[in-house]
Amino acid sequence: MKNLFTKYGYTPDKEAVDRSLNLIAQNLEKVVSNDVLKECFSIMDLTSLSTTDTVASITALTEKVNSFAKEYTQYPLPASICVYPNFASVVKSVKKADSVHVTTVAGCFPTSQSFLEVKLHECELAVKNGADEIDIVLALNTFMAGDYAAAGEEIRKTRECIDAAAAAQGRKVVLKVIIETGLLVTPELIADASFLAMEEGADFIKTSTGKVPVNATPMAAYVMCECIKAFYEKTGRMVGFKAAGGISTAMDAVCYYSIVNTILGKKWLNKDYFRFGVSRLANSLLSEIEKKTVSYF
Repeated sequence: MKNLFTKYGYTPDKEAVDRSLNLIAQNLEKVVSNDVLKECFSIMDLTSLSTTDTVASITALTEKVNSFAKEYTQYPLPASICVYPNFASVVKSVKKADSVHVTTVAGCFPTSQSFLEVKLHECELAVKNGADEIDIVLALNTFMAGDYAAAGEEIRKTRECIDAAAAAQGRKVVLKVIIETGLLVTPELIADASFLAMEEGADFIKTSTGKVPVNATPMAAYVMCECIKAFYEKTGRMVGFKAAGGISTAMDAVCYYSIVNTILGKKWLNKDYFRFGVSRLANSLLSEIEKKTVSYF
Protein backbone atom coordinates (compact mmCIF):
# COMPACT_ATOMS: atom_id res chain seq x y z
CA MET A 1 0.00 0.00 0.00
CA LYS A 2 1.27 3.45 -0.89
CA ASN A 3 2.19 5.53 2.14
CA LEU A 4 -0.18 8.39 2.78
CA PHE A 5 2.63 10.77 3.72
CA THR A 6 4.02 10.82 0.17
CA LYS A 7 0.90 12.74 -0.86
CA TYR A 8 2.23 15.66 1.19
CA GLY A 9 5.79 15.53 -0.09
CA TYR A 10 7.01 14.28 3.27
CA THR A 11 9.15 11.29 4.19
CA PRO A 12 10.25 10.64 7.80
CA ASP A 13 14.02 10.70 8.17
CA LYS A 14 14.89 9.05 11.47
CA GLU A 15 18.56 10.01 11.35
CA ALA A 16 17.72 13.66 10.73
CA VAL A 17 15.12 13.56 13.51
CA ASP A 18 17.68 12.09 15.92
CA ARG A 19 20.19 14.81 15.05
CA SER A 20 17.62 17.55 15.60
CA LEU A 21 16.48 16.04 18.89
CA ASN A 22 20.07 15.90 20.13
CA LEU A 23 20.46 19.61 19.36
CA ILE A 24 17.20 20.39 21.13
CA ALA A 25 18.27 18.39 24.19
CA GLN A 26 21.59 20.23 24.34
CA ASN A 27 19.79 23.58 24.26
CA LEU A 28 17.05 22.97 26.85
CA GLU A 29 18.81 24.83 29.67
CA LYS A 30 18.91 27.93 27.47
CA VAL A 31 15.20 27.64 26.67
CA VAL A 32 13.83 27.08 30.15
CA SER A 33 12.55 30.15 32.01
CA ASN A 34 9.68 30.99 34.31
CA ASP A 35 7.78 32.51 31.38
CA VAL A 36 8.16 29.31 29.33
CA LEU A 37 7.16 27.16 32.30
CA LYS A 38 4.04 29.28 32.80
CA GLU A 39 3.23 28.92 29.10
CA CYS A 40 3.49 25.17 29.54
CA PHE A 41 1.15 25.39 32.52
CA SER A 42 -1.41 27.32 30.47
CA ILE A 43 -1.64 24.61 27.80
CA MET A 44 -2.23 21.67 30.14
CA ASP A 45 -5.26 19.44 29.91
CA LEU A 46 -5.24 18.66 33.63
CA THR A 47 -6.22 15.01 33.58
CA SER A 48 -7.82 12.42 35.83
CA LEU A 49 -8.52 9.10 34.12
CA SER A 50 -8.48 6.61 36.95
CA THR A 51 -10.65 3.57 37.54
CA THR A 52 -11.29 4.98 41.02
CA ASP A 53 -12.49 8.42 39.86
CA THR A 54 -15.72 9.46 41.59
CA VAL A 55 -18.00 12.47 41.50
CA ALA A 56 -16.34 13.60 44.74
CA SER A 57 -12.78 13.28 43.40
CA ILE A 58 -13.56 15.06 40.13
CA THR A 59 -15.41 17.78 42.02
CA ALA A 60 -12.37 18.22 44.27
CA LEU A 61 -10.03 18.51 41.29
CA THR A 62 -12.28 21.08 39.65
CA GLU A 63 -12.52 23.07 42.87
CA LYS A 64 -8.72 23.09 43.02
CA VAL A 65 -8.70 24.75 39.60
CA ASN A 66 -11.37 27.21 40.80
CA SER A 67 -9.28 28.29 43.77
CA PHE A 68 -5.95 28.30 41.94
CA ALA A 69 -6.26 31.85 40.58
CA LYS A 70 -6.73 33.20 44.11
CA GLU A 71 -3.78 31.32 45.57
CA TYR A 72 -1.41 31.76 42.61
CA THR A 73 -2.32 35.14 41.23
CA GLN A 74 0.65 35.39 38.84
CA TYR A 75 -0.16 32.15 37.05
CA PRO A 76 -2.46 31.28 34.14
CA LEU A 77 -5.15 28.64 34.53
CA PRO A 78 -4.78 25.30 32.72
CA ALA A 79 -6.45 24.98 29.32
CA SER A 80 -8.90 22.28 30.39
CA ILE A 81 -9.84 19.54 32.82
CA CYS A 82 -9.83 16.13 31.13
CA VAL A 83 -12.04 13.34 32.50
CA TYR A 84 -14.06 10.32 31.45
CA PRO A 85 -17.29 11.28 29.63
CA ASN A 86 -19.57 10.39 32.54
CA PHE A 87 -17.92 13.19 34.53
CA ALA A 88 -18.31 15.92 31.90
CA SER A 89 -21.40 17.31 33.59
CA VAL A 90 -19.58 17.39 36.94
CA VAL A 91 -16.72 19.52 35.63
CA LYS A 92 -19.13 21.74 33.70
CA SER A 93 -21.31 22.40 36.75
CA VAL A 94 -18.45 22.98 39.20
CA LYS A 95 -15.90 24.97 37.20
CA LYS A 96 -16.06 28.76 37.36
CA ALA A 97 -13.73 29.96 34.61
CA ASP A 98 -15.12 29.90 31.07
CA SER A 99 -11.56 29.76 29.76
CA VAL A 100 -11.08 26.31 31.31
CA HIS A 101 -12.64 23.80 28.92
CA VAL A 102 -14.27 20.48 29.69
CA THR A 103 -12.30 17.77 27.88
CA THR A 104 -13.42 14.16 27.81
CA VAL A 105 -11.94 11.02 26.37
CA ALA A 106 -14.64 9.14 24.48
CA GLY A 107 -15.29 6.62 21.72
CA CYS A 108 -14.45 3.66 23.97
CA PHE A 109 -11.14 5.04 25.21
CA PRO A 110 -8.43 3.76 25.49
CA THR A 111 -8.73 0.84 23.06
CA SER A 112 -11.40 2.06 20.63
CA GLN A 113 -12.52 -1.56 20.49
CA SER A 114 -16.29 -1.56 20.16
CA PHE A 115 -19.09 -1.01 17.68
CA LEU A 116 -18.92 2.32 15.87
CA GLU A 117 -22.51 3.04 16.96
CA VAL A 118 -21.43 2.69 20.60
CA LYS A 119 -18.46 5.00 20.09
CA LEU A 120 -20.56 7.65 18.39
CA HIS A 121 -23.27 7.54 21.02
CA GLU A 122 -20.71 7.98 23.78
CA CYS A 123 -19.24 10.99 21.97
CA GLU A 124 -22.71 12.46 21.47
CA LEU A 125 -23.56 12.01 25.16
CA ALA A 126 -20.28 13.61 26.17
CA VAL A 127 -21.09 16.72 24.13
CA LYS A 128 -24.66 16.85 25.42
CA ASN A 129 -23.30 16.69 28.96
CA GLY A 130 -20.97 19.64 28.47
CA ALA A 131 -17.77 18.50 26.79
CA ASP A 132 -15.99 21.28 24.91
CA GLU A 133 -13.35 18.91 23.59
CA ILE A 134 -13.45 15.22 22.70
CA ASP A 135 -10.35 13.00 22.59
CA ILE A 136 -10.83 9.75 20.67
CA VAL A 137 -8.44 6.94 19.76
CA LEU A 138 -7.65 6.01 16.17
CA ALA A 139 -9.17 2.59 15.43
CA LEU A 140 -5.96 0.60 15.37
CA ASN A 141 -7.84 -2.64 14.64
CA THR A 142 -8.43 -1.37 11.09
CA PHE A 143 -5.47 0.99 10.74
CA MET A 144 -2.87 -1.67 11.61
CA ALA A 145 -4.56 -4.05 9.18
CA GLY A 146 -3.94 -1.51 6.42
CA ASP A 147 -7.59 -0.53 6.09
CA TYR A 148 -7.07 3.21 6.20
CA ALA A 149 -10.48 3.84 4.65
CA ALA A 150 -12.29 2.18 7.56
CA ALA A 151 -10.11 3.88 10.18
CA GLY A 152 -10.64 7.24 8.50
CA GLU A 153 -14.38 6.73 8.23
CA GLU A 154 -14.64 6.35 12.00
CA ILE A 155 -12.88 9.70 12.52
CA ARG A 156 -15.06 11.38 9.90
CA LYS A 157 -18.28 10.02 11.40
CA THR A 158 -17.15 11.06 14.87
CA ARG A 159 -16.47 14.56 13.53
CA GLU A 160 -19.98 14.70 12.04
CA CYS A 161 -21.54 13.34 15.23
CA ILE A 162 -19.96 15.80 17.65
CA ASP A 163 -20.47 18.72 15.26
CA ALA A 164 -24.18 17.94 15.07
CA ALA A 165 -24.52 17.56 18.83
CA ALA A 166 -22.62 20.80 19.42
CA ALA A 167 -24.57 22.71 16.76
CA ALA A 168 -27.80 21.77 18.51
CA GLN A 169 -26.45 23.69 21.51
CA GLY A 170 -25.19 26.59 19.41
CA ARG A 171 -21.50 25.90 19.89
CA LYS A 172 -18.49 24.07 18.49
CA VAL A 173 -16.48 21.19 19.93
CA VAL A 174 -12.79 20.41 19.42
CA LEU A 175 -11.85 16.92 18.20
CA LYS A 176 -8.49 15.41 19.15
CA VAL A 177 -7.42 12.10 17.64
CA ILE A 178 -5.00 9.94 19.61
CA ILE A 179 -2.82 7.91 17.26
CA GLU A 180 -1.15 5.83 20.03
CA THR A 181 2.40 6.28 18.72
CA GLY A 182 3.91 3.76 21.15
CA LEU A 183 2.03 0.99 19.38
CA LEU A 184 2.69 2.27 15.86
CA VAL A 185 6.45 2.24 16.54
CA THR A 186 7.79 3.27 13.11
CA PRO A 187 8.03 6.90 11.93
CA GLU A 188 6.27 5.87 8.71
CA LEU A 189 3.18 4.53 10.50
CA ILE A 190 3.14 7.54 12.83
CA ALA A 191 3.21 9.82 9.77
CA ASP A 192 0.44 7.93 7.98
CA ALA A 193 -1.76 7.98 11.09
CA SER A 194 -1.12 11.70 11.55
CA PHE A 195 -2.09 12.61 8.00
CA LEU A 196 -5.13 10.31 8.07
CA ALA A 197 -6.45 11.95 11.25
CA MET A 198 -5.89 15.44 9.88
CA GLU A 199 -7.53 14.63 6.56
CA GLU A 200 -10.64 13.35 8.33
CA GLY A 201 -11.12 16.49 10.41
CA ALA A 202 -9.02 16.27 13.57
CA ASP A 203 -8.43 19.65 15.22
CA PHE A 204 -5.51 18.11 17.14
CA ILE A 205 -3.45 14.99 16.77
CA LYS A 206 -2.33 13.47 20.06
CA THR A 207 0.54 11.11 20.83
CA SER A 208 -0.91 8.66 23.31
CA THR A 209 -3.58 7.50 25.72
CA GLY A 210 -1.17 7.15 28.62
CA LYS A 211 -2.50 3.60 29.00
CA VAL A 212 0.14 1.62 27.07
CA PRO A 213 3.79 0.79 27.93
CA VAL A 214 5.25 3.45 25.59
CA ASN A 215 3.46 6.78 25.41
CA ALA A 216 4.73 10.20 24.33
CA THR A 217 8.30 10.27 23.01
CA PRO A 218 10.29 13.15 21.52
CA MET A 219 10.75 11.15 18.29
CA ALA A 220 7.01 10.64 17.83
CA ALA A 221 6.34 14.28 18.66
CA TYR A 222 8.92 15.46 16.16
CA VAL A 223 7.46 13.35 13.33
CA MET A 224 3.91 14.43 14.18
CA CYS A 225 4.89 18.09 14.17
CA GLU A 226 6.64 17.67 10.82
CA CYS A 227 3.41 16.14 9.50
CA ILE A 228 1.38 19.05 10.86
CA LYS A 229 3.75 21.46 9.10
CA ALA A 230 3.52 19.57 5.79
CA PHE A 231 -0.28 19.39 6.07
CA TYR A 232 -0.47 23.14 6.77
CA GLU A 233 1.77 23.94 3.80
CA LYS A 234 -0.42 21.79 1.54
CA THR A 235 -3.89 22.77 2.83
CA GLY A 236 -3.53 26.02 4.76
CA ARG A 237 -5.25 24.46 7.80
CA MET A 238 -3.52 24.66 11.18
CA VAL A 239 -3.88 21.47 13.23
CA GLY A 240 -2.87 21.32 16.88
CA PHE A 241 -0.48 18.93 18.62
CA LYS A 242 -1.05 17.27 22.00
CA ALA A 243 1.62 15.33 23.87
CA ALA A 244 0.29 12.96 26.51
CA GLY A 245 1.51 10.06 28.60
CA GLY A 246 4.54 10.14 30.88
CA ILE A 247 5.14 13.89 30.76
CA SER A 248 5.81 14.54 34.43
CA THR A 249 8.79 16.91 34.82
CA ALA A 250 9.28 20.54 33.92
CA MET A 251 12.13 19.62 31.56
CA ASP A 252 9.89 17.07 29.83
CA ALA A 253 7.50 19.92 29.08
CA VAL A 254 10.30 22.21 27.89
CA CYS A 255 11.52 19.48 25.54
CA TYR A 256 8.13 19.20 23.81
CA TYR A 257 7.74 22.98 23.86
CA SER A 258 11.08 23.24 22.05
CA ILE A 259 10.08 20.62 19.46
CA VAL A 260 6.89 22.52 18.63
CA ASN A 261 8.73 25.84 18.50
CA THR A 262 11.51 24.43 16.32
CA ILE A 263 9.23 22.86 13.70
CA LEU A 264 6.01 24.86 13.82
CA GLY A 265 7.03 28.17 15.32
CA LYS A 266 5.41 30.62 17.70
CA LYS A 267 1.99 30.51 16.01
CA TRP A 268 1.54 27.09 17.56
CA LEU A 269 2.73 28.00 21.07
CA ASN A 270 -0.69 28.58 22.60
CA LYS A 271 -3.57 26.47 23.88
CA ASP A 272 -5.44 26.69 20.57
CA TYR A 273 -2.77 24.56 18.88
CA PHE A 274 -0.62 22.94 21.57
CA ARG A 275 -1.58 20.89 24.64
CA PHE A 276 -0.15 18.61 27.26
CA GLY A 277 -2.28 15.78 28.65
CA VAL A 278 -0.98 15.49 32.20
CA SER A 279 -1.74 14.47 35.76
CA ARG A 280 1.59 15.12 37.52
CA LEU A 281 3.11 17.93 35.46
CA ALA A 282 1.22 20.78 37.15
CA ASN A 283 2.95 20.30 40.49
CA SER A 284 6.32 19.82 38.78
CA LEU A 285 5.97 23.13 36.94
CA LEU A 286 4.85 24.92 40.09
CA SER A 287 7.76 23.44 42.05
CA GLU A 288 10.29 24.44 39.41
CA ILE A 289 9.03 28.03 39.26
CA GLU A 290 8.62 28.44 43.01
CA LYS A 291 11.96 26.71 43.73
CA LYS A 292 10.35 24.53 46.37
CA THR A 293 8.19 21.43 46.46
CA VAL A 294 4.58 22.27 45.65
CA SER A 295 1.81 19.66 45.89
CA TYR A 296 -1.22 21.76 45.04
CA PHE A 297 -2.97 19.42 42.62
